[in-house]
Amino acid sequence: MMPYRCLRPALFALEAERAHGLTMAAAALVGRMPGGLAALNAAYRFEHPALAVETLGLRFSNPLGLAAGFDKDGALIAPLAALGFGFLELGTVTPRPQPGNPRPRMFRLPGDEAVINRLGFNNRGASALAERLAALPARPIPLGVNLGKNRDTPLERAAVDYVEALRAAHGVADYVVINVSSPNTPGLRSLQRAEELRTILRAVLAERDTLESADGRREGSSGHGSGPRSGHTVPLLVKVAPDLAPADLEATAQAALEAGADGLIATNTTLRRDGLSEFARSEAGGLSGRPLLPFALDTVRRLHGLVRGRVPLIGVGGIASAEDAYAFLGAGATLVQLYTGLVYQGPGLVRRIKQDLVRLLARDGLASVAEVAGSGRH
Repeated sequence: MMPYRCLRPALFALEAERAHGLTMAAAALVGRMPGGLAALNAAYRFEHPALAVETLGLRFSNPLGLAAGFDKDGALIAPLAALGFGFLELGTVTPRPQPGNPRPRMFRLPGDEAVINRLGFNNRGASALAERLAALPARPIPLGVNLGKNRDTPLERAAVDYVEALRAAHGVADYVVINVSSPNTPGLRSLQRAEELRTILRAVLAERDTLESADGRREGSSGHGSGPRSGHTVPLLVKVAPDLAPADLEATAQAALEAGADGLIATNTTLRRDGLSEFARSEAGGLSGRPLLPFALDTVRRLHGLVRGRVPLIGVGGIASAEDAYAFLGAGATLVQLYTGLVYQGPGLVRRIKQDLVRLLARDGLASVAEVAGSGRH
């Protein structure tokens, strides 16, 4: 396969969202070709028993996942799994399809290894994703589904949207995420406030319990489950912003724990523009990539101190090397995710990070990546 460094100049000559669309189309084509998935596996896959993680009632062959936003509608599950990710997070999906914000709405900042986006939850709807997942012939790795509210739904009715999206995703998701931290839906981040978040989580968790009770009755009568986790509780996580003041982060975490959330994801994109060198820093939207890393890492560290092991944390934000991933794990994350790093380094980044994680474990005399979580190692 052609090295990414040869393809990158051509992709970077295109508008960012168009390049992303072409990349997805090419990956889908490779996935459909005879022997295509096998070729991806041969070129990119690397696994090692020291990288395996068990958390959220699931087993992950490695702790490196793809963050939400790359494959919103679940179009590339098999090709992405063949690259060696330990799990994929799909979405964000909303109850009803929506086009998102006007284009252009995605901007590269090459000098900063960053991206600014204001996509606005463009997706085909939660039901369409659920149908796609239900039709999968096999489930190669755990699949999470990131849920949001529709732009035109009033904030006071946000819980209704999250409940509706959960109904669609419940039978096909290995875990679900309540996204209340995107900066690109007006007012959405206000839903991180403790009382608003409690209201949403109580409604969603009540619906989850109802659905799982119904699944149990169907299993008992027919002997067949309704999805990949039939008979088991589908974990529900909350994704938080990196821009919360310490007191607000503590209130958000406490509200999530009190309501019964099973985990936290830190973080979404940031509105900060500290130290950026590129002209696109004036563009509205959420910033991801290298400049986000210190803010996301600090948020993981703070959350680790707040939750004290009661729920697992997933760390995401600026990860572009094994050293970055190791720092997130040492700060308290159990799993990590990346996205923008792929834009700048290509699909080989997944394999390199995993190989280098094994080397870091050997350097520190550790037998498993699970021993790193919360250890302070970096």
